[in-house]
Amino acid sequence: MKALVSRLDSFGDVLLAGPAVRAVAARADHVTLLCGPHGAPAARLLPGVDEVLEWDSPWTGFQPPEVSREEIERLVAAVDADTALILTSFHQSPLPTALLLRLAGVRRIAADSEDHPGSLLDVRHHRAPHAHEAEAALDLAEAAGFPRPDDGRLRVLPPPAAGALTGPGAYVVVHPGASVPARAWSPGRCAQAVRELTAAGRRVVVTGGPGERDLTAYVAGGRAVDLGGRTDAAQLSGVLAGADCVVTGNTGPAHLAAATGTPVVSLFAPVVPAERWRPYGVPCVLLGDQQSPCAGTRARHCPVPGHPCLEEVTAYDVVAAVDKLVEVVR
Repeated sequence: MKALVSRLDSFGDVLLAGPAVRAVAARADHVTLLCGPHGAPAARLLPGVDEVLEWDSPWTGFQPPEVSREEIERLVAAVDADTALILTSFHQSPLPTALLLRLAGVRRIAADSEDHPGSLLDVRHHRAPHAHEAEAALDLAEAAGFPRPDDGRLRVLPPPAAGALTGPGAYVVVHPGASVPARAWSPGRCAQAVRELTAAGRRVVVTGGPGERDLTAYVAGGRAVDLGGRTDAAQLSGVLAGADCVVTGNTGPAHLAAATGTPVVSLFAPVVPAERWRPYGVPCVLLGDQQSPCAGTRARHCPVPGHPCLEEVTAYDVVAAVDKLVEVVR
C-alpha cells in the first residue's frame, strides 16, 4: 500500500505530524509526506518518511501564492498513493487538498472536517475540541486504520553531533526568534535572560535562522555562543539534542527540541491555545499570561500595547524555570 500524509503548514506543524506519520508507516509499504516549502526541512527529519513531496499551497501559510493551474496540475501528476491522511489545524479545512488528491486518483482519503465533504472524504473524523495537535493527528490516523505503534511522542532521525558548533561542556539554548512577532519575547528580554543565565554559571548557546543573525548577535551579546544562521535543520536538531534545556517561544525549534527529548522553557503567547500547541511529551515550564486579552486571536502582531502577555515575564523567571527543568531531568 502506498500512503500519503499531507501537512501543508510550517516547520513545527510538520514535526507535530511525526507520530501520525509513524503510525501510517507501520502499515504502509511507502509513505509520501506532502508539505509546503517551510515544512519540507522538518519532513526530511521524520522517521517513517520515504519521500517528501513539496508543494506551496494557495490556502495555507502567511504569504500563500496565487492559484496556478500549472502548479495544481504538477501536483496532481506527482501524487502516487492509494490512501491519504490530510492533517490540518483546528481552524483549517482539508477539502481543497482532498479535491486535488481525488483528481490524482487517491482512492481512500481521511481527514478531520466539520464541513460536509460530499464525495471528497471516505473517513470524515471529528477531532476532540481541546486535543493537542499531535494527539489530534494520532486520533485521525487511528480512525483511518493506522493505530499507534509506539508511545506517540515527537521524534526525529538521530541528530548529528554538534560539539564542533557548541563547544565543550553543558549548555542551555536560547532561541529568540519566532515565525510571527506576536509569539516572540522581545530582543531586550532575551538578552537579559542570556546575561542572567551566564551570571548564574550556565553556558548559553543562541540559535537562529539565516535572517536572524543581527538578532542572535544582539541577544548573545558576547557572552554566549552565537549560532545565528550557522545551522540547517539537522544541525539544529543536534544542537538542541545536546542542550540541558531550550528557552524559546511558540515556534518550530520548541517542537524540534521536544522531538529530541530536550526540556523546554516555553515563552508562550496565548494568541493560539497552549493546550493545542505547547511542547509535547517533554518536561516543560510554560511562561506567559495565558489569560491575556490577545488569547485565541491568532494575531500575528500583538493587538495589546506593550505585549504584556510575554513582556511581564522576566529574565529571573526564565532562570528559575531553567533551574527547575535541569533539576527534574537530573
